[in-house]
Amino acid sequence: MADTELERAEKRYAQAKARLQALKNREATRQRKLDTRRKVILGGALLDLAERDSGAAAMLDRLIRNLPREQDRKAFADWGTPIGLPSPAPSSSDPETPS
Repeated sequence: MADTELERAEKRYAQAKARLQALKNREATRQRKLDTRRKVILGGALLDLAERDSGAAAMLDRLIRNLPREQDRKAFADWGTPIGLPSPAPSSSDPETPS
């Protein structure tokens, strides 16, 4: 009888552990979605501001030029610089950063 009771307890433990992991996974997913939502909102706000403010447009241009991954920079290849600011020469370093 003790073995059967022990087996049942182990089964309940495993089920509770699985439920806990599922809850942790759902919370992690919720947090990732919230983080992505915040990034999208801030990105949209920055793009909107850059259309009206040359300082923000210049900052946005620097951010894009200094993205570390080439594939990320390529996403902005056909994107126009707001407020008619001159587009910088495509280079891997920021010309405003002293060498």
